[in-house]
Amino acid sequence: MIDRLNMFMVLAREEHFGRAAESLGITQPTLSSAIRALEDQLGVQLVRRGSRFQGLTPEGERVLDWARRIVADARTMQAEVRASREGVTGRLRLGVIPTAMPRIAELTGPFLTRHPGAAVTILSRSSDEIREQIEALELDAGVTYLDSEPLGSVKSMALYRETYCLIDRTEQTGAVTWAEAARRPLCLLTPDMQNRRIVTRHLLSVGAQAEPRVESTSMLAILAHVATGEWAAILPRGLAEGLPLPVGVRARNLKGDGHLVGLVAAAREPHPPLVDAIWKIGRSIEGVDGAA
Repeated sequence: MIDRLNMFMVLAREEHFGRAAESLGITQPTLSSAIRALEDQLGVQLVRRGSRFQGLTPEGERVLDWARRIVADARTMQAEVRASREGVTGRLRLGVIPTAMPRIAELTGPFLTRHPGAAVTILSRSSDEIREQIEALELDAGVTYLDSEPLGSVKSMALYRETYCLIDRTEQTGAVTWAEAARRPLCLLTPDMQNRRIVTRHLLSVGAQAEPRVESTSMLAILAHVATGEWAAILPRGLAEGLPLPVGVRARNLKGDGHLVGLVAAAREPHPPLVDAIWKIGRSIEGVDGAA
């Protein structure tokens, strides 16, 4: 039954029998047969069918919640048994907001040193994607903002406080206000990124609209515009320090307290050994840079 529940979860994620079968490495008829067998076993219809996948039934939505719990518990049981024999092994799937990437080795480096049998896959994800993919068991944990938007059903730990700076070609030094930054022609991250939504709220707090003529998901594209001397950008301080700034471009601190960034994982207990292990590493650096 565990295998069928896992297939059902993949189908719910992909919303397409062909893509789900390909993801699982099986044929589409095999997947369809497994889903029908699961429906027969549970005595309810889980999937609306026509010429193609048309979504889950209300019963299917409820079963999906149970499937995630059952599959998560089964995976945790298997991992705990393996860890009792071999120590912490396997691959940790970690979703990270792009602005935290320059600092992620502070977390994953000690984790890999302490657990030589483990590996890590670091995936750049938006805060919304991290929340959704942890719920769907597609990520084991994430590094994201903690205090700017609802987190959902996760447990969290603050790692550091993200502050911001204005990046432009200038001879001036010293901190600047958000009102001063608002008067510059800005290049910003795209609106689907939580960092951009944070910047927008700061600008609105000083009566300014975020109306950049250049938006991008690429930091390199933003810096390329800043390098021309015609544009400015607002980026987290840690990210600015981790990027090679063009000659003549300065990063000046923006006044304000910033926002907490931290580690998140599913609220369910017990956690798999990999999640427990990364959590212990997080505890060793928790609260740096003024984080609570």
